[in-house]
Amino acid sequence: MENTKEDNTVAIVSYITLIGWIVAFVLYGKNKTELGAFHLRQSLGLYLTGMILWWIPIVGWILNVLVFLFWIIGLIYAIQCEKKTVPIVGEFYQSILKGIA
Repeated sequence: MENTKEDNTVAIVSYITLIGWIVAFVLYGKNKTELGAFHLRQSLGLYLTGMILWWIPIVGWILNVLVFLFWIIGLIYAIQCEKKTVPIVGEFYQSILKGIA
């Protein structure tokens, strides 16, 4: 099945700040797609992980660099219209956040 421009927009915008995630969620509500839901879950998982790690001095800050790299990977997958999970935590995000979208 070919993805439409709206599918791709939701996927990409979901990675652009938390406000972008909210905008993408609203757009997704008007046109629910599998690609949009996949990237909404994945980007939300990365945001939440990053926020939690921010409060853990030194080790958490270092791990946030890894989260940032995963964020870049997820954004690249969204731009390419691919449903690939980010390394290590992507499958976890998809399973635990399946009720979100």
